[in-house]
Amino acid sequence: MSYVANRLSAVKPSASMAASMAAKALRAKGLDVFDLGLGEPDFPTPPHIAEAAHKAALAGDTLYTASAGTPALRAAVAEKLRRENGLDYAADEIVVANGAKQIIFNALMATLNDGDEAVLPAPYFVSYPEMVKLLGGVPVMPVCGADKGFRLTPEVLEAAITPRTKWLFLNAPGNPSGAVYSLAEMQALGAVLARHPQVLILSDEIYEHILFDNRSFVSFGKACPELRDRTLIVNGVAKAYAMTGWRVGYAAGPAPLIKAMTTVQSQSCTSVAAPMQAAALAALTGPQDCIPEFRKAFERRRDLVVAGIAKIPGLSLPPPEGAFYAYIGCDGLIGKTTPEGKTLATDTDVSDYLLHHAHVGSVPGAAYGVSPFFRISTATADAVLTEAIARIATAVAKLTTGAK
Repeated sequence: MSYVANRLSAVKPSASMAASMAAKALRAKGLDVFDLGLGEPDFPTPPHIAEAAHKAALAGDTLYTASAGTPALRAAVAEKLRRENGLDYAADEIVVANGAKQIIFNALMATLNDGDEAVLPAPYFVSYPEMVKLLGGVPVMPVCGADKGFRLTPEVLEAAITPRTKWLFLNAPGNPSGAVYSLAEMQALGAVLARHPQVLILSDEIYEHILFDNRSFVSFGKACPELRDRTLIVNGVAKAYAMTGWRVGYAAGPAPLIKAMTTVQSQSCTSVAAPMQAAALAALTGPQDCIPEFRKAFERRRDLVVAGIAKIPGLSLPPPEGAFYAYIGCDGLIGKTTPEGKTLATDTDVSDYLLHHAHVGSVPGAAYGVSPFFRISTATADAVLTEAIARIATAVAKLTTGAK
């Protein structure tokens, strides 16, 4: 007897979570392992945000809310979008869910028919193709390599679109690459999309506040207002406010799509926990001092890792433009031999080698659709990153050329 639905046969568990669990398993055995597999800030949630949830719970704000989110939080999201992104959305064009990840899941559940295609420029967030497959869609994953700055170009987009294309996903700053699109680059993509009215655009803007080298963020919605009726803006409080475990994301888009997504949510989790929504409200409406403070720390850590990787033969890392990851090229390690005589044939082999020999957890580039690379999170303490880079350097130095 099988307990598993057929739809799960092609779906893989989260690669970043699997990498983190592997690191934790070694740590449970007493080994000193740095888990750099998951992307979450190491900063505590700002006190005023935690206090808002505490006060809400003590005040009895613990009942169901409207499935789309409390009116106060949706109003705060609308104000945030006006203030920071130059976008104007009404309450019925906004929905709140348990993290940006659930927002994306709900959007796909509400729109995908069997065989519909979603264009996911690679490298992509590991969950994108798995969610598409789980909901009956077909991922189309054009490679946008380092030579393109890990950015989708109009030519590649045009070639990827077919009559079955339902969605294009854009994630900028990107996970895992940190790539950022300029206003002109977004508008060039918008010109292609204007010729294909059946394509919806999901703009994943969860890392909007984590930009480096004095870059400014431009929302896809602001860059291409003519595509407003097909654009879903996805965001949340997890990354900007160090709230990954609070699980509050939000989206803004055309009212019919938001209504359909709310219907999905009403029949799955009902709503986000009321105290969590109170915390998100405090995040969006309260002091914003943490955002530049976190960004400054992430940029310092980016620089630390870039400088360290540059000294390791066989590895490469162009400075990420945003987010808090290092997508490290490891082409120079492929074909090398470990002290045990194993040849590193793939970036999965490289990640496994670094876990067991450097005790540094990472995620192989294969999980993001572009190889050979591996991703580490830079959202951790400077001292941890310094030691992790030193361990990687030592492990790489032990590799030899040719079989033993």
